[in-house]
Amino acid sequence: MTLEGREAAGQPQATLGPPANGSGPSQELEGHWPEIPERSPCVAGVIPVIYYSILLGLGLPVNLLTTVALARLAARTRKPSYYYLLALTVSDIVTQVVIVFVGFLLQGAVLAREVPRAVVRTANILEFAANHASVWIAVLLTVDRYSALCHPLHHRAASSPGRTRRAIVAVLGAALLTGIPFYWWLDVWRDADPPSMMDEALKWAHCLIVYFIPCGVFLVTNSAIICRLRRRSQSGLRPRVGKGTAILLGVTTLFTLLWAPRIFVMLYHLYVAPVHRDWRVHLALDVANMAAMLNTAVNFSLYCFVSKTFRATIREVIHDAHLPCILGSQPEGMVVEPVLKPPGIPKGAEL
Repeated sequence: MTLEGREAAGQPQATLGPPANGSGPSQELEGHWPEIPERSPCVAGVIPVIYYSILLGLGLPVNLLTTVALARLAARTRKPSYYYLLALTVSDIVTQVVIVFVGFLLQGAVLAREVPRAVVRTANILEFAANHASVWIAVLLTVDRYSALCHPLHHRAASSPGRTRRAIVAVLGAALLTGIPFYWWLDVWRDADPPSMMDEALKWAHCLIVYFIPCGVFLVTNSAIICRLRRRSQSGLRPRVGKGTAILLGVTTLFTLLWAPRIFVMLYHLYVAPVHRDWRVHLALDVANMAAMLNTAVNFSLYCFVSKTFRATIREVIHDAHLPCILGSQPEGMVVEPVLKPPGIPKGAEL
């Protein structure tokens, strides 16, 4: 996802007026790309700048804390789900740095888009690659949980930390490769030319790679998991929804809901009304981008809400980070009582 809304901060304000030829609004939307000299105004104003500043200021430290906690859990339990969640969190961090900080705040709000086009297009590769990695690591997590619940014997025999790491590296490499064609992504805010066949193909590829195909996998696998749990309930067995399954359903549901507005507005821009000519589409894309980027910061709350083990590990990480500060502030010669380390994960504990 390249946040086209990042240009709104450096875009001059304009007012909506009648077209030069005196035609009404119905004629504005006539044709694929109407010939209207005025640009749509930035209705959102500075709200996106404030929103993304808060999102980066809160989301980045939270994701770093989540990374440390998941790294400890992965090292202790060696479960594939922890490795996938760790990779997902790292991808979210890269997305926040590349898109929110470099793309929107630095390039859009601070530099006001006074950046060479080649630099902007190169940054597009990193932005799309980060999004592809984040989404498809979630797909790996979905397939892993499906295998663990529906084919437990095969999952126990085939899963290993080495295989999990190789799968993650393969997805990261594929994400970088699939991001390269987006070097030629058409900037919907500044390019007044009608979309070429390549641009139309790239926008459809973007929608397919980051939304339609992953959501199809989520729908199939999550439906199979829910049906499996219902069959257990009907057979008299108590259906046990593990923490990993609950987190999976939460992650995929949040992604589907938060990314849906961006995909809809992108296709609307492509076939109905362009963003840079209709202020309503302009505003809709700003809001859709903000909702999509919220997906990079909400997983921490989900993990804390679902998993008692994760909450305990977070407390342990904060305690270990706070302890050196306490010891360093003690007067010289003072004896410090030994501090008991919080207990580790009980045997058999699950995320």
